[in-house]
Amino acid sequence: MTYYLAIDIGASSGRHILSHIENEKLVLEEIYRFDNNLTQSKYGLVWNIESLFREVLNGIKKCGEIGKIPKSIAIDTWGVDYVLLDENKKEILPCFCYRDSRTNGVIDEIESIILPTELYSKTGIQKQNFNTIYQLYADMKSGKLKRAKYFLMMPEYLSFKLTGELKNEYTNATTTGLVNAKRKTWDSDIISDLDLPSELFTALNTPSSVIGELSLDIQKKVGFNSFVLFAPSHDTASAVCACPMKDDDLYISSGTWSLIGTEITEPILSDKAKNLNFTNEGGIDFRFRFLKNYMGMWLFQNIRRNLNKSMAYDEMMELAKGCDSYKYFDVNDSTLVAPDNMIYSIGKLVNSNDLGFIINSAYHSLAKSYADAVNEIEKVTDKKFNTIHIVGGGCRDKYLNTLTRDYTNKSVTAGPVEATATGNIISQIMWDKKISLASARDLVKKSFDIKEI
Repeated sequence: MTYYLAIDIGASSGRHILSHIENEKLVLEEIYRFDNNLTQSKYGLVWNIESLFREVLNGIKKCGEIGKIPKSIAIDTWGVDYVLLDENKKEILPCFCYRDSRTNGVIDEIESIILPTELYSKTGIQKQNFNTIYQLYADMKSGKLKRAKYFLMMPEYLSFKLTGELKNEYTNATTTGLVNAKRKTWDSDIISDLDLPSELFTALNTPSSVIGELSLDIQKKVGFNSFVLFAPSHDTASAVCACPMKDDDLYISSGTWSLIGTEITEPILSDKAKNLNFTNEGGIDFRFRFLKNYMGMWLFQNIRRNLNKSMAYDEMMELAKGCDSYKYFDVNDSTLVAPDNMIYSIGKLVNSNDLGFIINSAYHSLAKSYADAVNEIEKVTDKKFNTIHIVGGGCRDKYLNTLTRDYTNKSVTAGPVEATATGNIISQIMWDKKISLASARDLVKKSFDIKEI
């Protein structure tokens, strides 16, 4: 039996998913799960990367314990965040989280050097204050970049710890705001204009390529050897890789973030796309994920956390459904990025302290944002879309699925739930079996129960 291991790490948790093909269908098995929490330090919001790698290693060890040795391993994570290494390949800490506020003071400075219109015409990446370009510039101003010799996005760093190989990957690199969308390489002009050290940015590798094998030290720790590959290492790129769609379909990758868009083969770099804040992120086979970001399950995750997890998600959903009123608010409001209390923050936006009203307002506001995004995508692409495929953990929320259908007036399907891990895995199968993306997506369709809403 040939096994493939996907290590899928989000901003709140990570999991190790083993997979094999049986009766021409993918079989998934979650073998390890761990928390990945932000830390409020004296420096700001940071990641504990030592703990993160320890958990990555623990999950790999689990494969040996259960006697299922993966032929290959690949890691995907959220985008924009990175680790800097010095000349001795030692971490330069702290490793900041994208929700930290240190970029607030540099955006205007960057825009005085490179006009936003020029930046978008080159990268096609939407303006968000946590984009890597702003984070790196803040690091340069603080002096942190002076010691840096290597720049690794989070999946690349974890893969380096497994293999000793220092490589950059295309899909995650596109989230930095430093990759030229047409040339599909680092944009040397942007890097030069901002005085960022050009030696930090190495050649971009594509998904379904080999990084290396487990280092001898790691082999001793886990008890076996495997190839380590690049999946589409940005988690949304992996999720869209597994999306069972056709050319004229839309997708929503529904997790901590809701990402709604379509897949295109050439970037859309028009002023209209820029003004509507669309992004052109890189995908597998050099496709582009033309999409918008909205805070998604982040709203409900934090509401539940504020309730000390005393309510299950289904109970929260039923409470919202039982409320016959709601009020729209901007789900991307800055007060919701990293609030101490999500219930209070949303309540302030909708002028209510009623929990059912607050949760129902979150549901309707999110569904309305989807509908607005669909209308904008159709205007920018000059195309009509019939179907939306909702993938990821959020596709289990039946109420949000129904509201999405009703607000957008589109056909809606839900599944696969484990889209990110599935996309990670099929990219490994594409490498191993030498099959096309179309064939890999057919395997997804055959393997999972994809429901029409």
